[in-house]
Amino acid sequence: MVTEKTKILTAEQEAALLQPIDEHVGAIQEKINALRVDGTDQVIEIQNNIDNLKRDRIYTEAEKQTKITQQKAALEKAKAVEAKNKDAIAKLVSEAESYLKAHYDTDYYQAVVESCKLEKVAAQEKYKAAVAELEKEHQATLSKLTDAHEIKDEKYVHKNRLFDAKMRLDKDLQLVKDRQHAAFDYKYHLIDMLRMSKFTVGESLAQKWENYKYTFNRRDFLLRNGLYIAIIVIFIALCIITPIVKNVQLLTVNNILNILQQASPRMFLALGVAGLILLAGTDLSIGRMVGMGMTAATIVMHSGPNTGSVFGHTFDFTGLPVIARVLLALVVCIVLCTIFTTIAGFFTAKFKMHPFISTMANMLVIFGLVTYSTKGVSFGAIESSIPSMIIPKINGFPTIILWAVAAVAIVWFIWNKTTFGKNLFAVGGNPEAASVSGISVFGVTVGAFILAGILYGFGSWLECIRMVGSGSAAYGQGWEMDAIAACVVGGISFTGGIGKISGVVVGVFIFTALTYSLTTLGIDTNLQFVFSGIIILVAVMLDCLKYVQKK
Repeated sequence: MVTEKTKILTAEQEAALLQPIDEHVGAIQEKINALRVDGTDQVIEIQNNIDNLKRDRIYTEAEKQTKITQQKAALEKAKAVEAKNKDAIAKLVSEAESYLKAHYDTDYYQAVVESCKLEKVAAQEKYKAAVAELEKEHQATLSKLTDAHEIKDEKYVHKNRLFDAKMRLDKDLQLVKDRQHAAFDYKYHLIDMLRMSKFTVGESLAQKWENYKYTFNRRDFLLRNGLYIAIIVIFIALCIITPIVKNVQLLTVNNILNILQQASPRMFLALGVAGLILLAGTDLSIGRMVGMGMTAATIVMHSGPNTGSVFGHTFDFTGLPVIARVLLALVVCIVLCTIFTTIAGFFTAKFKMHPFISTMANMLVIFGLVTYSTKGVSFGAIESSIPSMIIPKINGFPTIILWAVAAVAIVWFIWNKTTFGKNLFAVGGNPEAASVSGISVFGVTVGAFILAGILYGFGSWLECIRMVGSGSAAYGQGWEMDAIAACVVGGISFTGGIGKISGVVVGVFIFTALTYSLTTLGIDTNLQFVFSGIIILVAVMLDCLKYVQKK
C-alpha cells in the first residue's frame, strides 16, 4: 500500500484501490435498500402519488378523495414498516460510515492525492521539456533563414506552438484536478446513498469548501474582489497612518458608530438609485432632491416662524403638534421627490430617453426652482426635541441606524420576494425579452423611479433630522456621485439586471468609511473627490471586464 501511495496511479490501479471499499459499502447498501423497499421507498412513492392526485384534473373531486384515502391507508402501512426497520437501517448506516472513516482516506483518497501531486510535477516537467524542444527547433530554424518575412512567419508559428504547449499543460492540470475532486466527492456520494441526502453541518461545509477550491479561478476572483481588497488595504493603511500623523485612533467604537450614523441617510439614496442602475440607468438629480427635501423638511419642522420665504410667502407650522409636523415633513419630502422622479421615469419609459438626460433635466429644474423660490438661503434649525424623538441615542447607540436597516430589509423584500422585483431584474437584463414575455417595461421603469423617489424623500427627511435642519438648495451637492459610486462598488452592474442589496450596503459603508477616514486624516475635500473618481473608474472598469468575459 505504501508503494502505491508514492507513485502515479493508473486508472486500473485507482479502481483496484477503490474496489474493496465499493464492495464492502455496496453490500451494506444492498441490505439497507432491501429494508427500505416496503418502508421508506413506499412512503416517498405514495406521498408523490398523493401530490400528483391533488394536481390531477382527470378525476372528479369524489374520485380524487377515494383514491387519496386509499393511498393514505397504504401510506400508514409503509410508515409502520419504515418505523419497524428504522433501528436496523441506522445500525447498518453507522457500520458503513465507520468503515468509510477507517478506510476511505487511508486506503484510497490519500493515495490519489499523492498520485495527483506527482502528476502535476510530471505535467510541469513535460511542459518544460516541450518548451525547451520548441525553443531549440525555433533557434535552429531561425539560423537558416535570412528573409525578414520568413523570420517573422517563423516567430509567429513558434508563438502558436508555445501557446499550444501551454494549453496542453492546462488540460493536463485540469485532468489531475478533476481526478482528485472526483475521489473526494465519491465518499460523499456513498454517504448520500446511505443517508438519502442527509449530511451533517461539518460534511456540508467540507463539500462547499472543496467545491470552492475546485472551481476557484484567480482571474475571476480578482475581478470580483480586487477592488474590495485594494480598499481594505487603503483603509488599513489609514488606520495605521492616522494615529501617527494626527495622534487619533481611527478604528474605535465611537468612530464606527459615527460612520454608520452618517451612512444611514445615504443608504436610502443608494437603495433608490440601485433600482435605476438595475435598469441600466442612473440618476443625476439625487443631490438636488436632497437639497429640496432638506429645505422642505426644515420649513415644516422649523423652530418658530420661518425666517426665510418661498416665492415670497413665509410659512409658520408652529400651530401644529410636533409629531404632526414631523409626519407632514416626511409626506412633503416623499411627495416632492416622487413627483420629480415620476416625471423623469415617464420620459425615460415613454420616449426611450436615456435616464442621464431625463434626470439631468430634473437636476437643473429642481435646483433652479428651489434656489429661485428661497433665494438660496438656509432655513436654520428644526425643533430641538425632534431628533431625540425620531432618532434618539440609546446608551450611546444611534437609532438612526435602525431606520437604514429597516430600509434595507424592505427593499431586499421588494427585489427578491415580489413580482415587481423579479420584473425589475428581467427588464434590466433584457427589456425586449421581458416585453415579449408579457412584462410591462413602461410600468416597471416608472415603478422603479417612483420607488427611488420615495426612498430619496425618506433619506432627505432623515438627513434633515440628523443635521437638526439647516436645509438649503445647496445641500446635498455631490451626493448623487456617492450614491452611484456606492452601488457600482457594491456590484450593481451598469449593464443592467445584475446586483444584490448586500452589495449596495457594502458600497455605502465603504464610501462613508473612506470619506470619514480621509476627513479625520485632514485630507482636503477636493482631493477626496479624486479618490472617489479613481474608485468609480476602477469599479466600472472591473464591471466592464466581467461583462466582456461573459460575452
